[in-house]
Amino acid sequence: MTTVLIDYESGNLHSAEKAFQRMARNAGTGEVIVSALPEDVARADRVVLPGDGAFPACLRGLKACDGLFEALDEAVRHRAVPFMGICIGMQMLATTGHEYEQTPGFDWIGGDVERIVLSDPTLKVPHMGWNDLVIDHPHPVLEGVATGDHAYFVHSFQFHVSDPASRLAYVDYGGEVTAMVARDNMVGLQFHPEKSQAAGLRMIGNFLGWAP
Repeated sequence: MTTVLIDYESGNLHSAEKAFQRMARNAGTGEVIVSALPEDVARADRVVLPGDGAFPACLRGLKACDGLFEALDEAVRHRAVPFMGICIGMQMLATTGHEYEQTPGFDWIGGDVERIVLSDPTLKVPHMGWNDLVIDHPHPVLEGVATGDHAYFVHSFQFHVSDPASRLAYVDYGGEVTAMVARDNMVGLQFHPEKSQAAGLRMIGNFLGWAP
């Protein structure tokens, strides 16, 4: 089995690569590679889309890689390959992003990505650091993870899902801020699992063994 972390120059993938490789070794779930090649995505058994930065720039960067988005779309939507989006990689699943400019997303999970609006003036945006997950719905990727477990966030925009059933978890940060989304063979994490210690590694391991 091969898990591909897509590299479209949206950030440093070293820590994510090491975390996925570690959990793949522990579970015996095959190789983990970082690649920008459409042919690697086309043969992948699992695909991970990370992303750091602004929604429009990340989306343009991905689609500027010749054939890469098409290979991703074919793998996820047509072959039903298990997919994980991380940070902006999760946000791009939405219908529309509203960071700097209105930008069409993948529209794989309905909703909009909008700036975090806080009810508590003592809090700051970006939402940065550790926060406690609140689980909305059970999911195989969340096996062994409970409400109150910590995850590490760095973001200023959040995913407002159209269907509440698509939101797996949230955190309280001046209101409910989406932490995880899912639909069919797709799961998205707003936080960085590779930086989220035991809970994050557990989710990576669960994803590598997930058979939706």
